[in-house]
Formats: sequence, structure tokens, C-alpha cells
Amino acid sequence: MGKVKGGMKCVKYLLFIFNFIFWVVGSMVLAVGLWLRFDSTTTSIFEVESSPTTFFIGVYILIGAGTLIMLVGFFGCCGAVRESQCLLGLFFSSILVIFAAEVAAGVFGFMNKDTIVNEIKHVYTSAVDDFNRDYSSNHTLTVFHEELKCCGDGKPDKDTNIRRLCSKGDEKSCLDAIEEFFNGKLYIIGYVGIGIAGVMIIGMVFSMVLCCAIRNSRDVI
Repeated sequence: MGKVKGGMKCVKYLLFIFNFIFWVVGSMVLAVGLWLRFDSTTTSIFEVESSPTTFFIGVYILIGAGTLIMLVGFFGCCGAVRESQCLLGLFFSSILVIFAAEVAAGVFGFMNKDTIVNEIKHVYTSAVDDFNRDYSSNHTLTVFHEELKCCGDGKPDKDTNIRRLCSKGDEKSCLDAIEEFFNGKLYIIGYVGIGIAGVMIIGMVFSMVLCCAIRNSRDVI
């Protein structure tokens, strides 16, 4: 039979439901990470020559965090059902570490957002300069133009030759398209992170309340 009674039974089942939701959230984080890693547009841009690896490092961290959250959610479910102080303590400690890591990763990501965007812009402008110099190195430009539906860097003196590599009707500057594309991706990560942080705080509170209730019930016995 369960060790907790009354209102604590409600907390127990709420914690179980919370951990199931937490497991689902972990699945969503993993899905977002895999989407960012294998999205055809993102992959094409970051596989061109001289592309920075900063963005993919963040994506791999996201994939790892999603997997870890799923495991922690499973341990939390087991701890709630079995009323195990050990598992609940492990759950709380893991959530605290993940929360701290998420905050650190979020701060790092947003502090380096402009750096990532500027590095990608530099890859494009360097490709433009190379093409205007020898008219042969056009693979990088083709990838950007096809994936972002853009053309040129917004400088008329350079865009005259570049337009032969563009699709008809694509008038947007690729520098603007790059910024819009990555800002959109980072906002998705930011919203997901904020949601997860709120869920984590609730989970830590529930786990500590239930853990204390289990300890007190044992003291009474």
C-alpha cells in the first residue's frame, strides 16, 4: 500500500502526470533538435564550405537535452508511483542540473546569435566575391539562392553577375534572408526553452513536497 495519505496522494498522482508530461516535453525537445539538424534548408547551408559549426553544436546539445529529459521523466514517474525518496531525490537533482544547463545554454545561444548570423553572412559574401573574381565557384551561392529564395547581397555593383544564378522572381537580399531565417529558428528554440523551464520548476516543487511527505509518514510509523 502507499505510504502517503490524504492530500499527498493527490500530489503523488499530480507528480506522476507531471512527469508523463515532462517525458512528452522531452520528446518534443528531441524532435525539435532532430528537425533543426536534418531540416533540408539548414543542412544545405551548414554543409557548404567554410560554414561555422556553432549552430550545430547548439543543436546537438538540444538533442542530448531532449534525450536526458525523457530519461528523467521516466525516473520521476517511477519515483512517484513507488514513493521512493531515492528516485525522487535523483529526479530533483537531475531537474536542477538540466535547468541550470538550459539557462546557461540559452544565455550562450542568445549572446552568440549575432555571431552565428554574421558568420553565415560572411560565408555568402565571400562566395560572392569569389564568383565575381573567377565566375566558377558558384556551388555555395546556388545553395543559398535555392534554399532561401533570395538573390545577391543587396549591392547592385556585385549583383549584376550573381543574378544569372538566381531563380526568376527572387529579389530579396540574401543577407536579409539569412537573418530572417536564423532569427526564426532561434525564436522557436527560445519559446520551447521557456516552456520547459516553467515545467521544470513545477516538477521540482512537486517532487520535494512528495519526498518530504514520504519522509514524514515514515517518521510517524
